[in-house]
Amino acid sequence: MHPEVRQVGPGTCPKCGMALEPEMPTADEEDNPELHDFSRRFWWTLPLTLAVLVLAMFGQHIAFITVDVRTWLELALSAPVVLWAGWPFFVRCVQSVRNRSPNMWTLIGIGVSAAFGYSVVATAAPEIFPASFHEHGRIGVYFEAAAVIVSLTLLGQLLELRARSKTSAAIRALLGLSPKTARRIFDDGQEEDVPLDEVKAGDRLRVRPGEKVPVDGTVLEGRSSVDESMLTGEPVPVEKGVDAKVIGATMNGTGSLVIRADEVGGNTVLAQIVQLVAQAQRSRAPMQRMADKVAFWFVLAVLAVALASFVVWGLFGPEPAWTFAILNAVSVLIIACPCALGLATPMSVMVATGRAANVGVLFRDAEAIERFRRIDTLVVDKTGTLTEGRPAFHDAIGAGDFDSDEVLRIAASLDQGSEHPLAAAIVTEARERGMSLESAGDFESLTGIGVRGRIGGREVALGNTALMSELSIDPSSLRDEAERMRGEGASVMFLAVDAGLAGLVAVADPVKPSAGPAVQALQAAGIHIVMATGDGETTARAVAGALGIEHFHGEMRPEGKADLIGRLKREGRQVAMAGDGINDAPALAAADVGIAMGTGTDVAMSSAQVTLVKGDLRGILRARKISGATVRNMRQNLGFAFLYNAIGVPIAAGVLYPVFGLLLSPMIAALAMSLSSVSVVGNALRLRR
Repeated sequence: MHPEVRQVGPGTCPKCGMALEPEMPTADEEDNPELHDFSRRFWWTLPLTLAVLVLAMFGQHIAFITVDVRTWLELALSAPVVLWAGWPFFVRCVQSVRNRSPNMWTLIGIGVSAAFGYSVVATAAPEIFPASFHEHGRIGVYFEAAAVIVSLTLLGQLLELRARSKTSAAIRALLGLSPKTARRIFDDGQEEDVPLDEVKAGDRLRVRPGEKVPVDGTVLEGRSSVDESMLTGEPVPVEKGVDAKVIGATMNGTGSLVIRADEVGGNTVLAQIVQLVAQAQRSRAPMQRMADKVAFWFVLAVLAVALASFVVWGLFGPEPAWTFAILNAVSVLIIACPCALGLATPMSVMVATGRAANVGVLFRDAEAIERFRRIDTLVVDKTGTLTEGRPAFHDAIGAGDFDSDEVLRIAASLDQGSEHPLAAAIVTEARERGMSLESAGDFESLTGIGVRGRIGGREVALGNTALMSELSIDPSSLRDEAERMRGEGASVMFLAVDAGLAGLVAVADPVKPSAGPAVQALQAAGIHIVMATGDGETTARAVAGALGIEHFHGEMRPEGKADLIGRLKREGRQVAMAGDGINDAPALAAADVGIAMGTGTDVAMSSAQVTLVKGDLRGILRARKISGATVRNMRQNLGFAFLYNAIGVPIAAGVLYPVFGLLLSPMIAALAMSLSSVSVVGNALRLRR
């Protein structure tokens, strides 16, 4: 619950006293040392607790046991329960006082110490107490209350720890997806199964029908369909052929593949997803910060109420007044449960992030989960977000002394240094035609407008009309051809050589099959969609028209996208930005929630709060639904915790006694306290469904 607390090995948090969670769970459900320790303490002392409870309730009816003998027996039976089984509670109580961080253990430690300590003194030195403390022939003692409180608290902790272990089930499930071995192909053609951690980047691996893909890689031979639903949530298998990318832990279909290992170990998609989920689970929601502040002052208020209850009952209560005073003060301390307040949102966050990962949505932190449900406007990039992001060469046109082949060769030579998918399409086409490409000197990527450099001693630039304007080059002679291609949905880049227009290159990027249904579903959900792209207005209009997007902006630089988001936010909108490229990073950071396509660049994903593993915009609807359900769950947990304490503490203090003659036993208070924490965790676990 306090992510800043770190230590090597298991232990307890110095702030809240709860068991620390492992930063990265293992694939197998690890043995929880606290669960093991509390189980041993609970089961070994439960018979003693039951014995002291029976003795306290029915001992006066046993003729051969005198009052004094019964009192000493209760002390002997309850001492191991309180002093051994309850020892961790006292340690945490002392830590909370020493760290000035009052929590549930502060209250339990003081409550049990008061009940047991008073009873020990009353047994060992009854003569120091006035006659008003006597009942049934002896000073009133509460050994059974102290023992039962310890046993019930241990039981509550056991139930809670078992429930909390289920919140890491999603990470364990993800970790369990990876195969344990891979079939490596050696240079001589021999094949051998080797442990997965021995696979290195560049190794050739065979994936047989029905096997899991061992690591992220590229298909070298074969053809098959691969089920990627474990990462994307999409049930339809994806066809994979030569040069296709495959993701580790996905399930191969009926074909046989030979792949080259590209990413292994912690660099695989699955490993990065696990890291993101674990990081999100450790983060704190804004709602939690409010709960932490309330919990701190709540504990101090409970201590004050317990003290006030003790004084008021002792001075003004019916006889035996001081007996009632002790009972009610202990009940107040025990029933109050800041633990339920502390658990209310971390449990919801842990379950929700795991559930989201199972459907291909990765939240970077709890704040993103809390914000996402309020999104009413979505700004989307075109390339790689609405389109496949794997554009193909469309056409090249020369101008002046340059023919189309020379335009393509120069553009491809320059684009060898660019990471942009449009550049990759141009380079691929040139190489397929067998063109000899030159290396580019003084290469410079001008984010959002193009690239420039030196090819064969000539100054070369390739980009949109904004870049041509910067270079004072007039592309009007090719305007008609450019508009025709843009009307067909192609992206057009002008080529300038030595400050003169040399031609244009067009690349077409098909719209994703999922983009149309996703846009319709988002609009039906009341989300206003705006497309912002660096491509020309005509291309933007063609794509927007095909998808039914009414508002769009073309030829936008990265700062222009960020300015657009700022303008929408000033209008009072809650804005999300979805993109996949380096040029989208400023806009992703400026948005209320940045959404990166998992198929995009690392820069985009590091700038975003949410990543869609497969780059499918329908994941936004899933994320929004999970966000809404999670926030409702947090509010339910916090509401229950506040309501429980608002009702429980006054009843424990005895406010119902004057009207109904009703007092709350410390044992019933301990049971209610334990069940309140368990109920909060149980409610959070509903999010898994």
